[in-house]
Amino acid sequence: MTVPPLIRRVLGDVPFAEMGLPNLGVVDEGSRRIAVTGDVGRLQWSGAGTADSRWAGDRIGVYDRDTLRCEHLVRSRYPGHAAAFHPTLPLLAVGTGSYDGGYSFEGELLLVHLDSGTVVSALRHEREVLSVEWCGPGRLRLVLAPCDDWENDDAHQQGHTVVLARDDWAEVGPRTVGPEELAAPVGPAVRPDHRAETRRLLAEVAAEAGRQWSPRRRVWAVASGAGGRVLAALDGVLAEAWLPSGERDWAVEDEEGGRQLVPASDGASVWTNAERRLRRRDERWERDAPRIARVAVGTGEVLETLSLDRSGVLVAGGSRVIARPTDHARKRPERLTMLGLDARTEGPEVSRFDLFNHPFDVRRASRPYVLVGTRSDAPHRDKWVVAVGADGTTRRLFPHSWDPREHHFGGPAAEIGRSLVYAGAVHDGAGLQPGGAYVVRRSLDGAVRWQHRMDQPATALDIDEDTVYVACNSGALTALDADDGTVRWRTELEIDGTPTTALSLAVTPHGHLLAGTVDGRILECSVRR
Repeated sequence: MTVPPLIRRVLGDVPFAEMGLPNLGVVDEGSRRIAVTGDVGRLQWSGAGTADSRWAGDRIGVYDRDTLRCEHLVRSRYPGHAAAFHPTLPLLAVGTGSYDGGYSFEGELLLVHLDSGTVVSALRHEREVLSVEWCGPGRLRLVLAPCDDWENDDAHQQGHTVVLARDDWAEVGPRTVGPEELAAPVGPAVRPDHRAETRRLLAEVAAEAGRQWSPRRRVWAVASGAGGRVLAALDGVLAEAWLPSGERDWAVEDEEGGRQLVPASDGASVWTNAERRLRRRDERWERDAPRIARVAVGTGEVLETLSLDRSGVLVAGGSRVIARPTDHARKRPERLTMLGLDARTEGPEVSRFDLFNHPFDVRRASRPYVLVGTRSDAPHRDKWVVAVGADGTTRRLFPHSWDPREHHFGGPAAEIGRSLVYAGAVHDGAGLQPGGAYVVRRSLDGAVRWQHRMDQPATALDIDEDTVYVACNSGALTALDADDGTVRWRTELEIDGTPTTALSLAVTPHGHLLAGTVDGRILECSVRR
């Protein structure tokens, strides 16, 4: 088995990187620790201008205040609202939760054991915890949101205050706090926003350690550029470039940030796109047109900016780059209008296929490929891989699902030889099942050459001449033999012992593997030693 990759260097490595956008920071002067709650965002972009809502990124981190080393990293099901260090025990209480959007206030009381990293969810039934405060070694004061807002318009401004008593909080087990202990009168409850003060705190703590801090998260695309530069697109940054020395050369900031990096035909610039969030205007939800720009690799100068009348993604193949409009509302199919970006001409409208929001970003493609739904009554079931010709004509290659009994979600892809390697997941009404995610290699006539089954969906994929590299949302990075799909090696991505997840991959001309992570860092790895 080939040796797993060696991380050669880490770019964009700021303190508290694991937290993404921090929500709360609490300092314990006695233990010289700082607890932070934050959000690294959703862990997969749908390819339709939005982040896929299936994988949330709420986290809790405990750091050594002097070295800024991450001692414990906890993935939370809900945002963290409050945290408090126990006055004598190595224990952290964290209140989490959120409104489910329609009825309930859900959340947890988490007890993080700082000596072992063990996490206990103490409430028997989920409940949003708004505030936690230790009132001595044996008593914990909580403010909880109401269970729901049924026939209660004031529920979002209310809370229930209770005090829990235990002889030894280190011995509290999972789900041992029942509803009878949480019964209390309702009263007004403030839901404070700690984000601004937390940012100031983290900047001050970083400065005390001789470091600088600014939030970074979700590197959606990475690429190698001229002069040994490393390019990236991430939240808040349309595109950036890093020099071989490890210094950031330039950055083009953006309200939302870049999602794709596609080399332009001149070899000295890249196309990138930034989506816009839904905003409520005049009782309607609307989205501004995306920003599509061509940026000079050597200087970071924005050479030109193009506009679409709706959201879209970039599709590359050979020397061509096209923009594919998408319909966020999914109320009707969208016709594919190809924009010949490098030719500055709008191509013909392709009217034979109806396009829906199916991600299918094919790397190293000799021509553009798109994933289309061909049935207006079931567009998500009958999807075909379609090649786009130089004149804008399209040709069906094969159904996306090789099993007619199943329909599959799309994922990242690459062209290798006269075949496509792509990742996906099998739809199941009960959610993703074990082995329901996959990587498959198919000839252009649709024949399956091999398939590799996984339990977690892929977030990124790239290839070299004989290896397929696949990143999963679990944090796993796997190398598959391109000829037969067997596993060459598999590893869990870590930075200084702390797990992370790759959202983007790119093999460089020198044979290194770039990985853009969910926490805003870029890893340059040696994969052949």
